[in-house]
Amino acid sequence: MTSSGHASVAMTGALSHPGGAAEGSRDGFVLQPRRIREEPAPQADHQTNHQADLPILAHPEWCRDHPWLVQGITQRHDPRGGEFDLGIGGSGAVGEVLGRWERLRSGLGVRGVVVSTQVHGATVRLARGPVSGLHIALPGDGHLTSEPDLILAVSVADCVPVFLVDPTSRTLALLHAGWRGVVAGVVEAGVRSLRERFGVDAAALQVHLGPAISGTRYPVGREVPVALGLPDPGGASQLDLIPHIAWRLARMGVAREAITASSICVHDDPRFFSHRGGDEGRQMALLGFRGRPGVR
Repeated sequence: MTSSGHASVAMTGALSHPGGAAEGSRDGFVLQPRRIREEPAPQADHQTNHQADLPILAHPEWCRDHPWLVQGITQRHDPRGGEFDLGIGGSGAVGEVLGRWERLRSGLGVRGVVVSTQVHGATVRLARGPVSGLHIALPGDGHLTSEPDLILAVSVADCVPVFLVDPTSRTLALLHAGWRGVVAGVVEAGVRSLRERFGVDAAALQVHLGPAISGTRYPVGREVPVALGLPDPGGASQLDLIPHIAWRLARMGVAREAITASSICVHDDPRFFSHRGGDEGRQMALLGFRGRPGVR
């Protein structure tokens, strides 16, 4: 684990309340993205047999269209036995958790991995190399980078991992979006920081909303939809964050057809940890690329 060699530049995402942007209609606050189902990540060219058993699911279309991209989410069960819990600061033995991180980094064929302590806010940090091994950055709920040989990671166990990719410039951002972070503006902060740091137009982005808890499994109090700018349900309700996040992305200029979402509910799928399901473990959403820009 290293605490050097990584520059963090924080960007926050506080915006005006979204309610006025949709003329008060519920349809104005949601967008149903096209759903896909993640598949086992393909084995990289560099991987040996003992490195090829990482429990990772990836976006099948991105794997096909962007072979330079490393994208996916880890699963609960380790092919070698036991659980592939990557939660830092959780109940797992520190040495075992760090050993899994090193196995992940080595198996993905990159020099470094960056993860933060998440705070359910809207701070997005710029990740710059060189990074060797596992680097724990300052607290935040997202990263962006254009550095090769570097993987961004966010911890999830119900919240939505948001993957943002500009395939032309090979610029990436990865966000952790729970309802508090969405209220704070983490989605907008991610899109805006890509534009401000790298000149990436939102219309150039491809975005995927990864496996998360589904609306039917996510009961919330009245205050949650109200805070999000959704119509007041008058009491407890069920919340599906994905259509609302997709709406926010489209409002920022991301093309609707460029937004996809996972069909997996982590609460119901035994391959994943779920906080609401009573699990303490964490899976990691991963985004980065190997090698040098412009080289496939």
